[in-house]
Amino acid sequence: MSVSIQNLVVEKARAAKEASKILAYLSTVVKNRALNRIAAQIQEREEEILEANSRDVEAAKARGLSPAMIDRLLLDHFRIKLMADGVREVVALPDPVGEVISMWKRPNGLIIGKMRVPIGVIGFIYEARPNATLDAAVLSLKAGNAVILRGGSEAFHSNLILTRIIDQAACQEGIPPGAVQFIDITDHQAVREMLKLNDYIDLIIPRGGEGLIRTVLEEARVPVIFHYKGNCHIYVDRDADLAMAENIAFNAKVQRPAVCNAMETLLVNEEIASQFLPRMIARFQEAGVEIRGCEKTLNLVPGIKEATTEDWEKEYLALILAVKVVKDLDEAIQHINRYTSGLSEAIITNSYSAAQRFLQEVDSAVVYVNASTRLTDGNQFGLGAEIGISTQKLHARGPMGLVELTTYKYIVYGSGQVRE
Repeated sequence: MSVSIQNLVVEKARAAKEASKILAYLSTVVKNRALNRIAAQIQEREEEILEANSRDVEAAKARGLSPAMIDRLLLDHFRIKLMADGVREVVALPDPVGEVISMWKRPNGLIIGKMRVPIGVIGFIYEARPNATLDAAVLSLKAGNAVILRGGSEAFHSNLILTRIIDQAACQEGIPPGAVQFIDITDHQAVREMLKLNDYIDLIIPRGGEGLIRTVLEEARVPVIFHYKGNCHIYVDRDADLAMAENIAFNAKVQRPAVCNAMETLLVNEEIASQFLPRMIARFQEAGVEIRGCEKTLNLVPGIKEATTEDWEKEYLALILAVKVVKDLDEAIQHINRYTSGLSEAIITNSYSAAQRFLQEVDSAVVYVNASTRLTDGNQFGLGAEIGISTQKLHARGPMGLVELTTYKYIVYGSGQVRE
């Protein structure tokens, strides 16, 4: 192991830890002022960002990276504007730090409350997405946390310029130096070193492919929040509005297929399958979607590829869709709970009872009635941005925004009480 890599990572983590002690008590005014300056600088220095990003994109194409990876990597004028707008949305959100969640009085007169506080130092390890650099930094700062960013080598130049802009703008408005750290070496040993630093880092959030997540889980000594993949389902119920179902399913698969909240499996009740599937599949095929169907689907729409068990488990991140005809709601729920990755599932139905059963019995972070799984996103949920989407149940689940980047402590008011 390179001692220089170890020293570099430890020094950055130590600096972040020191900064976090100051950040925890900064006023909302100071934090919001820093975020507004960051947003302004992101737009003012757009050409620098685009130039750095073009270097990354060209290198990614030369390396033969997948279209899905390149799409996540790419920045343009519109995406940069969205990034800056997202920062301003975070500014507009209430500051969760210091919020008293609940309070109660005990028979002995003690008044006990739970108050939100920052987690401390967040280690964010991620691939491709340069916009995630901004999201992670902004959310962490507003929630009173320092952050250590370690992006993938494919986005190195984009991440480097973004973190410089963020750090410079934030420090100009009173954020302590060291609050935003960037691991500016691409050696994988840097990640392994981060995962050991439980004395400095309070939480690791990995965001990327299964290989990255597995490495983090196997080697981390620091608590980890993650999601492996997004094997999302939509179930079209017998009582569905079929026009609505068609539009939602098309959006969930085609609008941006290379992301984790895109639909990968379409389930259709057998009572409406013959009415719904031929038209739906034709529309998918016109959009270039490859269909892999069960035996009943093949009988309704001959000539498509037969699905295997592996297809029910697959996160394609491409214009490929598995389709299965199911007997009823029971079979749909059973199929989803068996194969889901725990990210997002949806039912299309006009039946209140079916909708309520689906909401209660499907075990995923986000469960929809009559809406696209593509809406699973911190920005769409009004969180301003997200640092990731957790498919775990402790301590956060679903899109992680400001509140999910805090923990709590008990505050207790007494008047001389002692334990008898």
